Amino acid sequence: MSNIIEITRQIKIDSTQMSLLGGDLRNQALAAIATALEENKEKIFDANKIDLDKAAKADLASPIVKRLKFDEHKLADVIAGINSLITLKDPLWNKLMERELDTGLTLSKVTCPIGVIGVIFESRPDALVQIATLCLKSGNCAILKGGSEAAHTNKALFEVIYSAGTNSGVPKGFLTLIENRAEIDELLKCHEAIDLLIPRGSNEFVQYIMSNSKIPVMGHADGVCHIYVDEAADIKKAIPIIVDAKTQYVAACNTVETLLVHKEKAGELLPLLKAAFDEKLVTIRGCQKTREIISCEAAADVDFDTEYLDYIISIKLVDGIDEAISHINRYGSHHTDSIITEDAAAAEKFMLLVDSAGVYQNCSTRFADGFRYGFGAEVGISTGKLHARGPVGLDGLVTYKFKLYGNGQVVADYADGRSSFHFKDL
Repeated sequence: MSNIIEITRQIKIDSTQMSLLGGDLRNQALAAIATALEENKEKIFDANKIDLDKAAKADLASPIVKRLKFDEHKLADVIAGINSLITLKDPLWNKLMERELDTGLTLSKVTCPIGVIGVIFESRPDALVQIATLCLKSGNCAILKGGSEAAHTNKALFEVIYSAGTNSGVPKGFLTLIENRAEIDELLKCHEAIDLLIPRGSNEFVQYIMSNSKIPVMGHADGVCHIYVDEAADIKKAIPIIVDAKTQYVAACNTVETLLVHKEKAGELLPLLKAAFDEKLVTIRGCQKTREIISCEAAADVDFDTEYLDYIISIKLVDGIDEAISHINRYGSHHTDSIITEDAAAAEKFMLLVDSAGVYQNCSTRFADGFRYGFGAEVGISTGKLHARGPVGLDGLVTYKFKLYGNGQVVADYADGRSSFHFKDL
Protein backbone atom coordinates (compact mmCIF):
# COMPACT_ATOMS: atom_id res chain seq x y z
CA MET A 1 0.00 0.00 0.00
CA SER A 2 1.28 3.46 -0.94
CA ASN A 3 2.53 5.60 1.95
CA ILE A 4 0.55 8.53 0.54
CA ILE A 5 -2.65 6.49 0.65
CA GLU A 6 -1.99 5.65 4.30
CA ILE A 7 -1.27 9.29 5.10
CA THR A 8 -4.42 10.56 3.40
CA ARG A 9 -6.56 7.97 5.19
CA GLN A 10 -5.30 9.26 8.54
CA ILE A 11 -5.92 12.83 7.44
CA LYS A 12 -9.49 11.84 6.55
CA ILE A 13 -9.95 10.63 10.12
CA ASP A 14 -8.53 13.89 11.47
CA SER A 15 -10.90 15.85 9.22
CA THR A 16 -13.78 14.61 11.39
CA GLN A 17 -12.06 16.10 14.43
CA MET A 18 -11.48 19.33 12.52
CA SER A 19 -15.20 19.70 11.93
CA LEU A 20 -15.78 19.57 15.69
CA LEU A 21 -13.47 22.49 16.50
CA GLY A 22 -15.26 25.61 17.68
CA GLY A 23 -14.85 28.87 15.84
CA ASP A 24 -13.02 30.48 18.76
CA LEU A 25 -10.35 27.79 18.78
CA ARG A 26 -9.86 28.07 15.02
CA ASN A 27 -9.49 31.85 15.33
CA GLN A 28 -7.01 31.45 18.19
CA ALA A 29 -4.96 29.13 16.00
CA LEU A 30 -5.03 31.68 13.19
CA ALA A 31 -3.84 34.42 15.52
CA ALA A 32 -1.03 32.15 16.72
CA ILE A 33 -0.01 31.48 13.12
CA ALA A 34 0.10 35.21 12.30
CA THR A 35 2.31 35.83 15.34
CA ALA A 36 4.58 32.89 14.53
CA LEU A 37 5.09 34.07 10.94
CA GLU A 38 6.24 37.47 12.17
CA GLU A 39 8.50 35.95 14.83
CA ASN A 40 10.10 33.54 12.36
CA LYS A 41 10.34 35.85 9.37
CA GLU A 42 14.14 35.82 9.16
CA LYS A 43 14.13 32.01 8.94
CA ILE A 44 11.52 32.25 6.15
CA PHE A 45 13.42 34.99 4.28
CA ASP A 46 16.66 32.98 4.49
CA ALA A 47 14.89 29.97 2.99
CA ASN A 48 13.44 32.15 0.25
CA LYS A 49 16.91 33.49 -0.59
CA ILE A 50 18.06 29.92 -1.25
CA ASP A 51 15.15 29.43 -3.66
CA LEU A 52 15.79 32.79 -5.36
CA ASP A 53 19.49 31.99 -5.78
CA LYS A 54 18.62 28.63 -7.34
CA ALA A 55 16.12 30.37 -9.64
CA ALA A 56 18.81 32.82 -10.78
CA LYS A 57 21.24 29.98 -11.56
CA ALA A 58 18.49 28.11 -13.42
CA ASP A 59 17.62 31.28 -15.35
CA LEU A 60 13.92 30.93 -14.58
CA ALA A 61 11.50 33.24 -16.36
CA SER A 62 10.92 36.65 -14.77
CA PRO A 63 7.21 36.03 -13.97
CA ILE A 64 8.12 32.86 -12.04
CA VAL A 65 10.79 34.69 -10.06
CA LYS A 66 8.34 37.46 -9.16
CA ARG A 67 5.86 34.92 -7.87
CA LEU A 68 8.61 33.11 -6.00
CA LYS A 69 9.84 36.10 -4.01
CA PHE A 70 8.63 36.20 -0.40
CA ASP A 71 9.69 39.43 1.30
CA GLU A 72 8.47 41.87 3.96
CA HIS A 73 5.73 43.08 1.63
CA LYS A 74 4.33 39.61 0.98
CA LEU A 75 4.67 38.72 4.66
CA ALA A 76 2.65 41.80 5.58
CA ASP A 77 0.04 40.87 2.98
CA VAL A 78 -0.44 37.31 4.26
CA ILE A 79 -0.59 38.45 7.89
CA ALA A 80 -3.18 41.09 6.94
CA GLY A 81 -5.10 38.31 5.21
CA ILE A 82 -5.02 36.15 8.34
CA ASN A 83 -6.17 39.02 10.54
CA SER A 84 -9.00 39.69 8.09
CA LEU A 85 -9.98 36.01 8.20
CA ILE A 86 -10.24 36.13 11.97
CA THR A 87 -12.82 38.93 11.76
CA LEU A 88 -15.01 37.07 9.26
CA LYS A 89 -18.11 35.19 10.36
CA ASP A 90 -17.60 31.50 11.09
CA PRO A 91 -18.62 29.72 7.85
CA LEU A 92 -19.56 26.46 9.59
CA TRP A 93 -22.94 25.20 10.78
CA ASN A 94 -24.84 28.22 9.54
CA LYS A 95 -28.50 27.47 8.87
CA LEU A 96 -29.31 28.18 5.23
CA MET A 97 -32.90 26.96 5.38
CA GLU A 98 -35.39 25.65 7.92
CA ARG A 99 -38.69 24.14 6.81
CA GLU A 100 -41.46 22.28 8.59
CA LEU A 101 -42.52 19.44 6.30
CA ASP A 102 -45.30 18.36 8.66
CA THR A 103 -46.03 18.79 12.32
CA GLY A 104 -43.03 17.41 14.19
CA LEU A 105 -41.01 16.88 11.00
CA THR A 106 -38.49 19.69 10.47
CA LEU A 107 -35.81 19.97 7.78
CA SER A 108 -32.79 22.25 7.98
CA LYS A 109 -29.92 22.91 5.57
CA VAL A 110 -26.62 23.78 7.27
CA THR A 111 -23.09 24.54 6.12
CA CYS A 112 -20.29 22.08 6.88
CA PRO A 113 -16.64 21.53 5.85
CA ILE A 114 -15.80 19.80 2.58
CA GLY A 115 -13.32 17.61 4.48
CA VAL A 116 -9.89 17.01 2.93
CA ILE A 117 -8.68 19.41 0.25
CA GLY A 118 -5.59 18.79 -1.83
CA VAL A 119 -4.00 21.90 -3.34
CA ILE A 120 -1.20 21.60 -5.89
CA PHE A 121 0.35 24.94 -6.75
CA GLU A 122 3.39 26.37 -8.51
CA SER A 123 5.87 29.14 -7.69
CA ARG A 124 4.01 31.22 -5.08
CA PRO A 125 4.92 30.50 -1.43
CA ASP A 126 2.42 33.11 -0.21
CA ALA A 127 -0.28 30.84 -1.65
CA LEU A 128 0.70 28.22 0.93
CA VAL A 129 -0.15 30.60 3.77
CA GLN A 130 -3.43 31.65 2.19
CA ILE A 131 -4.52 28.08 1.51
CA ALA A 132 -3.52 26.75 4.92
CA THR A 133 -5.30 29.51 6.85
CA LEU A 134 -8.46 29.47 4.72
CA CYS A 135 -8.76 25.71 5.15
CA LEU A 136 -8.23 26.06 8.89
CA LYS A 137 -10.88 28.77 9.22
CA SER A 138 -13.35 26.64 7.23
CA GLY A 139 -12.64 23.47 9.24
CA ASN A 140 -10.95 21.57 6.41
CA CYS A 141 -7.72 19.58 6.37
CA ALA A 142 -5.29 20.63 3.65
CA ILE A 143 -2.71 18.61 1.76
CA LEU A 144 -0.28 20.92 -0.03
CA LYS A 145 2.19 20.31 -2.84
CA GLY A 146 4.15 23.34 -3.95
CA GLY A 147 6.51 23.76 -6.86
CA SER A 148 10.09 22.54 -6.48
CA GLU A 149 11.36 26.06 -7.25
CA ALA A 150 9.90 27.20 -3.87
CA ALA A 151 10.78 24.06 -1.89
CA HIS A 152 12.84 25.73 0.85
CA THR A 153 10.40 28.60 1.38
CA ASN A 154 7.40 26.28 1.43
CA LYS A 155 9.03 24.00 3.99
CA ALA A 156 9.92 26.92 6.26
CA LEU A 157 6.39 28.34 6.06
CA PHE A 158 4.83 24.93 6.62
CA GLU A 159 6.92 24.25 9.73
CA VAL A 160 5.97 27.59 11.28
CA ILE A 161 2.25 27.22 10.48
CA TYR A 162 2.07 23.56 11.50
CA SER A 163 3.76 24.16 14.85
CA ALA A 164 1.58 27.18 15.70
CA GLY A 165 -1.58 25.33 14.69
CA THR A 166 -0.98 22.07 16.53
CA ASN A 167 0.23 23.94 19.64
CA SER A 168 -3.15 25.71 19.60
CA GLY A 169 -5.04 22.41 19.77
CA VAL A 170 -5.70 21.78 16.07
CA PRO A 171 -5.45 18.09 14.97
CA LYS A 172 -2.11 17.06 13.45
CA GLY A 173 -3.76 16.25 10.14
CA PHE A 174 -4.93 19.85 9.60
CA LEU A 175 -1.96 20.53 7.34
CA THR A 176 0.36 18.25 5.36
CA LEU A 177 3.15 19.22 2.99
CA ILE A 178 4.18 16.86 0.20
CA GLU A 179 7.69 17.59 -1.02
CA ASN A 180 8.35 14.82 -3.56
CA ARG A 181 7.02 15.57 -7.04
CA ALA A 182 6.69 11.84 -7.72
CA GLU A 183 4.04 11.66 -5.00
CA ILE A 184 1.62 13.82 -7.02
CA ASP A 185 0.54 10.86 -9.14
CA GLU A 186 -0.06 8.84 -5.96
CA LEU A 187 -2.06 11.72 -4.51
CA LEU A 188 -4.33 11.75 -7.56
CA LYS A 189 -5.33 8.16 -6.75
CA CYS A 190 -6.56 8.99 -3.23
CA HIS A 191 -10.19 9.57 -4.20
CA GLU A 192 -11.43 7.71 -1.11
CA ALA A 193 -9.76 10.17 1.25
CA ILE A 194 -9.46 13.47 -0.62
CA ASP A 195 -12.71 15.32 -1.26
CA LEU A 196 -11.51 18.10 -3.56
CA LEU A 197 -8.42 19.02 -5.60
CA ILE A 198 -7.48 22.60 -6.40
CA PRO A 199 -4.63 22.87 -8.91
CA ARG A 200 -2.93 26.23 -9.46
CA GLY A 201 -0.55 26.37 -12.39
CA SER A 202 -0.25 26.26 -16.15
CA ASN A 203 -3.03 25.16 -18.49
CA GLU A 204 -1.14 21.96 -19.27
CA PHE A 205 -0.64 21.22 -15.57
CA VAL A 206 -4.31 21.75 -14.65
CA GLN A 207 -5.50 19.66 -17.60
CA TYR A 208 -3.17 16.85 -16.49
CA ILE A 209 -4.68 16.88 -12.99
CA MET A 210 -8.23 16.85 -14.37
CA SER A 211 -7.47 13.94 -16.70
CA ASN A 212 -5.70 11.74 -14.18
CA SER A 213 -7.88 11.69 -11.09
CA LYS A 214 -11.37 10.67 -9.98
CA ILE A 215 -11.27 13.41 -7.34
CA PRO A 216 -13.41 16.47 -8.14
CA VAL A 217 -11.26 19.37 -9.37
CA MET A 218 -11.92 23.07 -8.87
CA GLY A 219 -9.86 25.85 -10.40
CA HIS A 220 -8.85 27.48 -13.63
CA ALA A 221 -6.38 26.55 -16.33
CA ASP A 222 -5.29 30.02 -17.43
CA GLY A 223 -6.13 33.70 -17.28
CA VAL A 224 -6.70 35.33 -20.66
CA CYS A 225 -8.39 38.50 -19.40
CA HIS A 226 -9.74 41.31 -21.58
CA ILE A 227 -10.59 44.99 -21.41
CA TYR A 228 -13.01 46.41 -23.98
CA VAL A 229 -12.87 50.17 -24.58
CA ASP A 230 -16.37 51.11 -25.69
CA GLU A 231 -17.36 53.97 -27.98
CA ALA A 232 -18.69 55.77 -24.88
CA ALA A 233 -15.47 55.35 -22.88
CA ASP A 234 -13.84 58.16 -20.93
CA ILE A 235 -10.25 58.18 -22.23
CA LYS A 236 -8.92 59.82 -19.04
CA LYS A 237 -10.26 56.83 -17.09
CA ALA A 238 -9.27 54.27 -19.69
CA ILE A 239 -5.50 54.89 -19.82
CA PRO A 240 -4.69 54.37 -16.11
CA ILE A 241 -7.12 51.43 -15.87
CA ILE A 242 -5.49 49.62 -18.80
CA VAL A 243 -1.96 50.36 -17.62
CA ASP A 244 -2.76 49.12 -14.12
CA ALA A 245 -4.40 45.95 -15.44
CA LYS A 246 -1.32 45.18 -17.55
CA THR A 247 1.60 46.31 -15.37
CA GLN A 248 0.63 46.51 -11.67
CA TYR A 249 1.71 42.87 -11.22
CA VAL A 250 2.37 41.33 -14.58
CA ALA A 251 2.72 37.72 -13.38
CA ALA A 252 -0.84 37.41 -12.03
CA CYS A 253 -3.64 35.44 -13.67
CA ASN A 254 -5.94 38.50 -13.52
CA THR A 255 -3.59 40.66 -15.59
CA VAL A 256 -5.14 41.90 -18.84
CA GLU A 257 -3.72 40.14 -21.91
CA THR A 258 -5.94 41.44 -24.73
CA LEU A 259 -7.34 44.92 -25.29
CA LEU A 260 -10.36 45.34 -27.56
CA VAL A 261 -11.02 48.88 -28.80
CA HIS A 262 -14.09 50.28 -30.55
CA LYS A 263 -12.92 51.42 -33.99
CA GLU A 264 -14.36 54.92 -33.45
CA LYS A 265 -12.33 55.34 -30.25
CA ALA A 266 -9.02 53.96 -31.51
CA GLY A 267 -7.66 57.12 -33.08
CA GLU A 268 -7.97 59.01 -29.81
CA LEU A 269 -6.97 56.20 -27.43
CA LEU A 270 -4.13 54.29 -29.06
CA PRO A 271 -1.46 57.04 -29.39
CA LEU A 272 -1.94 58.02 -25.74
CA LEU A 273 -1.93 54.39 -24.65
CA LYS A 274 1.23 53.62 -26.64
CA ALA A 275 3.04 56.48 -24.92
CA ALA A 276 1.95 55.17 -21.52
CA PHE A 277 2.97 51.61 -22.40
CA ASP A 278 6.34 52.77 -23.77
CA GLU A 279 7.11 54.23 -20.33
CA LYS A 280 6.38 50.82 -18.79
CA LEU A 281 8.31 48.93 -21.52
CA VAL A 282 5.20 47.05 -22.64
CA THR A 283 5.34 45.38 -26.06
CA ILE A 284 2.18 45.84 -28.13
CA ARG A 285 1.05 43.25 -30.65
CA GLY A 286 -1.71 44.76 -32.74
CA CYS A 287 -4.08 43.78 -35.51
CA GLN A 288 -3.64 45.37 -38.94
CA LYS A 289 -6.04 48.24 -38.13
CA THR A 290 -4.16 48.92 -34.90
CA ARG A 291 -0.86 49.10 -36.82
CA GLU A 292 -2.35 51.70 -39.14
CA ILE A 293 -2.70 54.01 -36.12
CA ILE A 294 0.39 53.21 -34.02
CA SER A 295 3.71 51.49 -34.58
CA CYS A 296 3.73 48.01 -32.98
CA GLU A 297 4.40 44.34 -33.62
CA ALA A 298 1.92 42.37 -35.72
CA ALA A 299 -0.50 40.18 -33.78
CA ALA A 300 -1.08 36.61 -34.95
CA ASP A 301 -4.22 34.61 -34.15
CA VAL A 302 -2.32 32.73 -31.44
CA ASP A 303 -1.76 35.99 -29.54
CA PHE A 304 -5.46 36.23 -28.72
CA ASP A 305 -5.26 32.79 -27.08
CA THR A 306 -2.12 33.59 -25.11
CA GLU A 307 -1.67 34.24 -21.40
CA TYR A 308 1.59 36.21 -21.59
CA LEU A 309 2.24 36.85 -17.88
CA ASP A 310 4.76 39.34 -19.22
CA TYR A 311 5.00 42.96 -20.44
CA ILE A 312 3.16 42.12 -23.66
CA ILE A 313 -0.41 42.94 -24.71
CA SER A 314 -2.39 42.17 -27.84
CA ILE A 315 -4.77 44.79 -29.26
CA LYS A 316 -7.66 44.34 -31.67
CA LEU A 317 -10.07 46.91 -33.08
CA VAL A 318 -13.73 45.86 -33.15
CA ASP A 319 -16.85 47.26 -34.80
CA GLY A 320 -18.76 47.44 -31.51
CA ILE A 321 -19.79 45.78 -28.28
CA ASP A 322 -21.32 42.69 -29.95
CA GLU A 323 -18.04 41.83 -31.65
CA ALA A 324 -16.17 42.47 -28.38
CA ILE A 325 -18.44 40.12 -26.44
CA SER A 326 -18.16 37.46 -29.15
CA HIS A 327 -14.36 37.72 -29.13
CA ILE A 328 -14.14 37.45 -25.33
CA ASN A 329 -16.42 34.42 -25.17
CA ARG A 330 -14.42 32.78 -27.98
CA TYR A 331 -10.85 33.51 -26.85
CA GLY A 332 -11.18 34.24 -23.13
CA SER A 333 -10.68 31.89 -20.22
CA HIS A 334 -13.89 32.94 -18.38
CA HIS A 335 -11.76 34.54 -15.67
CA THR A 336 -12.21 38.34 -15.52
CA ASP A 337 -13.14 40.84 -18.22
CA SER A 338 -13.82 44.58 -18.03
CA ILE A 339 -15.62 47.20 -20.11
CA ILE A 340 -14.68 50.88 -20.04
CA THR A 341 -17.77 52.92 -20.84
CA GLU A 342 -19.99 55.71 -19.57
CA ASP A 343 -23.02 54.04 -21.19
CA ALA A 344 -24.88 52.17 -18.43
CA ALA A 345 -26.88 50.11 -20.92
CA ALA A 346 -23.70 48.98 -22.69
CA ALA A 347 -22.14 48.03 -19.36
CA GLU A 348 -25.16 45.95 -18.37
CA LYS A 349 -25.21 44.20 -21.75
CA PHE A 350 -21.52 43.39 -21.40
CA MET A 351 -21.96 42.07 -17.86
CA LEU A 352 -24.99 40.00 -18.87
CA LEU A 353 -23.51 38.38 -21.97
CA VAL A 354 -19.80 37.94 -21.18
CA ASP A 355 -19.50 34.42 -19.79
CA SER A 356 -16.84 35.03 -17.14
CA ALA A 357 -16.54 34.63 -13.38
CA GLY A 358 -15.85 38.36 -13.04
CA VAL A 359 -17.33 41.13 -15.23
CA TYR A 360 -16.35 44.72 -14.44
CA GLN A 361 -17.12 48.28 -15.52
CA ASN A 362 -14.53 51.06 -15.45
CA CYS A 363 -11.97 49.31 -13.29
CA SER A 364 -8.88 47.14 -13.53
CA THR A 365 -9.08 43.35 -13.89
CA ARG A 366 -6.50 43.17 -11.08
CA PHE A 367 -9.33 43.54 -8.56
CA ALA A 368 -10.17 39.84 -9.11
CA ASP A 369 -8.68 38.65 -5.85
CA GLY A 370 -10.03 37.12 -2.66
CA PHE A 371 -8.34 39.66 -0.38
CA ARG A 372 -9.61 42.60 -2.45
CA TYR A 373 -13.12 41.09 -2.37
CA GLY A 374 -12.97 41.03 1.43
CA PHE A 375 -12.67 37.23 1.62
CA GLY A 376 -9.48 37.47 3.71
CA ALA A 377 -7.59 35.52 1.05
CA GLU A 378 -8.30 32.88 -1.59
CA VAL A 379 -7.28 29.31 -2.35
CA GLY A 380 -7.49 30.11 -6.04
CA ILE A 381 -9.85 31.35 -8.71
CA SER A 382 -12.45 29.08 -10.22
CA THR A 383 -13.74 29.63 -13.74
CA GLY A 384 -16.17 26.72 -13.50
CA LYS A 385 -19.87 27.15 -12.81
CA LEU A 386 -20.44 24.48 -10.17
CA HIS A 387 -20.03 25.00 -6.42
CA ALA A 388 -17.73 28.05 -6.50
CA ARG A 389 -16.87 30.71 -9.08
CA GLY A 390 -14.36 33.54 -9.10
CA PRO A 391 -11.96 34.03 -6.16
CA VAL A 392 -12.59 31.07 -3.83
CA GLY A 393 -12.72 32.14 -0.20
CA LEU A 394 -14.51 30.66 2.80
CA ASP A 395 -17.85 30.26 1.02
CA GLY A 396 -16.21 28.09 -1.61
CA LEU A 397 -14.59 25.84 1.00
CA VAL A 398 -17.79 24.72 2.67
CA THR A 399 -20.62 22.57 1.45
CA TYR A 400 -23.90 21.76 3.19
CA LYS A 401 -25.93 18.91 4.56
CA PHE A 402 -29.61 18.40 5.27
CA LYS A 403 -30.76 17.61 8.79
CA LEU A 404 -34.23 16.14 9.25
CA TYR A 405 -35.73 15.99 12.75
CA GLY A 406 -38.75 13.70 13.15
CA ASN A 407 -40.88 12.02 15.77
CA GLY A 408 -41.64 8.55 14.43
CA GLN A 409 -42.85 9.55 10.94
CA VAL A 410 -42.66 6.98 8.12
CA VAL A 411 -43.02 7.54 4.38
CA ALA A 412 -45.79 4.91 4.07
CA ASP A 413 -48.22 7.20 5.91
CA TYR A 414 -47.65 9.93 3.30
CA ALA A 415 -47.77 7.53 0.37
CA ASP A 416 -51.22 6.15 1.28
CA GLY A 417 -52.68 9.51 2.31
CA ARG A 418 -52.90 9.05 6.10
CA SER A 419 -50.53 12.00 6.49
CA SER A 420 -49.73 14.95 4.23
CA PHE A 421 -47.00 17.54 3.91
CA HIS A 422 -47.71 21.21 4.48
CA PHE A 423 -44.21 22.67 3.76
CA LYS A 424 -43.97 25.70 6.00
CA ASP A 425 -40.78 27.76 5.94
CA LEU A 426 -39.73 28.70 9.47
